[in-house]
Amino acid sequence: MDLVKITYHGDVALLTMENGENRHNPNFAEAMLAALSSVLENPDCKALVLTSNDEKCFSLGIDTEWLMPAMKAQQFSDIKQFMYNMDEVFKTLLLFPLPVIAAINGHAFGNGAILACACDFRFMRSDKGFFCFPEVDLSIPFLPGMIEFVKKALPYHRFNEMKLSGRRVSGRELEQDHVVEKAYDTHAMLMEGALNYAKTFDKKRGIFGEHKKRLHKHIIETIERENKPLIEALSLVIQ
Repeated sequence: MDLVKITYHGDVALLTMENGENRHNPNFAEAMLAALSSVLENPDCKALVLTSNDEKCFSLGIDTEWLMPAMKAQQFSDIKQFMYNMDEVFKTLLLFPLPVIAAINGHAFGNGAILACACDFRFMRSDKGFFCFPEVDLSIPFLPGMIEFVKKALPYHRFNEMKLSGRRVSGRELEQDHVVEKAYDTHAMLMEGALNYAKTFDKKRGIFGEHKKRLHKHIIETIERENKPLIEALSLVIQ
């Protein structure tokens, strides 16, 4: 089964994650990078919408059922490569020379929430699904680059509360914080709203990409300077 699928709605690419909870593991990272590359190869594409086909989940983040056994089996090179590949997914979304809109159709937890934060704009459901950073309860510290991605999308007071409490936040709350552009009452309304918003864009890739490169320069520098030592040391869990 394909983990992701790309369809086109006019000149808008719809990238749909199709693996249930859409947990992040090596296969997910590789599938996402290949899909994003495929979208860029289409010169007629003007925007990208990222969503999931699961009824409950957008993405629940790191696949701990893969990670913990891999740690126990000392598959350290595989874990490090996965972490680097996920950094590359986030960086690719951040610097994508097209508008990237997250249509958050369900729960976005941990790395799944960061995936949404890496996008340029977010839309969400108000009737179901929560945005949450459960790392404080899982004893998993944020990598410095992850913090920068979230600070790009969330106001400080909301991120501070969420990262220290692990509280689940609704789409309606995030709409009030301007984290999401709009929260919709149904899945159909969400997808219509996200796709229609994507269709309002018709920018040249060169200037759009350069804007994002200069705007997010500090995020890329943090990833490249501070993430690597922690990944190499496998400082991924705090007891």
